[in-house]
Amino acid sequence: MGVVLLVLLAAAVIVYADRDDGDDGEGQACKPLQISGWAKDRRMTEEFVRYGDDTSRADDWTGGDGNHSVRLPDGRTLWLASDPYLDTVRRPPNQQGQLYPWRDTSLGRTPSWVRNAALVMSSDGRLERTVLGQASGAAPTSLFPDPTAPVTQWRWPVQAVVEAREPGSDEKVVRVLLWKRQQAQAPWIYGVPLGTEVATLSLPDLRVQSIEQVSDQSRIDNPDKRVLYGSGSVTQGGHTYVFGGSDGRNAQAEKGTSRAYVARVPTGRLADRGAWRYWDGDDWQKDAAKAAPVLGDQGKRGVGSAFSVVRQNGTWVLFTMDAGDGGRKGLSHITSYWSCSATGPWHGPTRSIKAPL
Repeated sequence: MGVVLLVLLAAAVIVYADRDDGDDGEGQACKPLQISGWAKDRRMTEEFVRYGDDTSRADDWTGGDGNHSVRLPDGRTLWLASDPYLDTVRRPPNQQGQLYPWRDTSLGRTPSWVRNAALVMSSDGRLERTVLGQASGAAPTSLFPDPTAPVTQWRWPVQAVVEAREPGSDEKVVRVLLWKRQQAQAPWIYGVPLGTEVATLSLPDLRVQSIEQVSDQSRIDNPDKRVLYGSGSVTQGGHTYVFGGSDGRNAQAEKGTSRAYVARVPTGRLADRGAWRYWDGDDWQKDAAKAAPVLGDQGKRGVGSAFSVVRQNGTWVLFTMDAGDGGRKGLSHITSYWSCSATGPWHGPTRSIKAPL
């Protein structure tokens, strides 16, 4: 038995079970899982390199952050990207010591970029096109437009799910969780968190139909205490469980780690703010301010600012950068936690691995 986590351009992480440890109430045994090894996913790496290096267009994805994915009903995969570069690549003369040794190209000197976009991958694994905004101007625009505000704000897409447009409906849509952030000074170089939104995309044409705010964190004075939801999502038993984390930018207070939280929403209602419920340590609450962390203890255990969650049979597995141990392993190591429930208790961190990058 195993779970595979694909780390784009880097590795596949395999976890394994070694003993029974209860049941999740649905007839599937919960087993402790941990990382046992990794392997490069060369096919996926090479496909993104091929698409990114294609110089036939100068207004599609060349590189960027994010890379969350969701499988669409027709077999396609939608990849969601944050801060993607939209440009051509060039072959530098006599360049030595390249960061990515399998490539002989690099970004041009003045690449253009937008705050977010999506890539459509065919059912056979070939990237086909970049989905951007619908503005009439010549310059490309973000798929999820920047909010209108006196101070610069933007949206970063994270997890997405396919669900019924409303409970009981046969029509399917894509719900995309968005992090809304605002420009700020150091140490908030990636922006101050403002809240979580949900965008609805139509199928099969992937047009943005609405963006709804589901969690407003802007009134919390200390940005370190604000929680953005959408790092991970799992649909199970009539609900979608949405995981999020505090930003944890204040290294003195959090020792470089973030705390993980979880909310749940009935399937088909992810864009309905009134349907969200937040785990307070004992029960599900309507008030987001009452949410309690399910993982994180001032530095020894915790998550990075971005993490993912999967469910293998009866076991929940959370993958994250190794933010524990004072954050000394930081971006270089990946570790995991496991639980028999979305709300915990979460066990770990387990063995960590160091990816090639």
